[in-house]
Amino acid sequence: MTEQNARLELSLTRIIDAPREKIYRCWTEADLVKQWFAPLPWTISAAELDVRAGGTSSITMRSPDGEEYPNVGVYLEVVPNERIVFTDAFTSAWVPSAKPFMVGTIQLDDLGNGKTRYTATVLHWTAEDREAHEKMGFHEGWGQCTDQLAALASKI
Repeated sequence: MTEQNARLELSLTRIIDAPREKIYRCWTEADLVKQWFAPLPWTISAAELDVRAGGTSSITMRSPDGEEYPNVGVYLEVVPNERIVFTDAFTSAWVPSAKPFMVGTIQLDDLGNGKTRYTATVLHWTAEDREAHEKMGFHEGWGQCTDQLAALASKI
């Protein structure tokens, strides 16, 4: 990792007791995304996924108070069962967003025996964005979501 990336990056790595094919399904099937993508007690009220490079991802988070927070982005790279790269820099078909914040990479490495090394890396546009994301609870929120993802992947 370069020094520049270190200033812009947040990352989380876990060993998940599920094959990467199941984890990939949890990231790419809307009905499954709705079950794990928000840290409880938050929920997902809507998810529409066009999982291909250039395809749109639209996931709406709902707060415990009922407020809705749409998260719209575009997939940059999709390698089934291995890697998903997405960004909020575009809202659809290369239409720029009002405020780009991050590029996310989900890396799934097969460890054998039905286990997967799961690495979620978020590269921010600015050091200030990275800092804000960390203060918003990146490690806690993404960690809780990863626990929820692992639980779901192990039972589907």
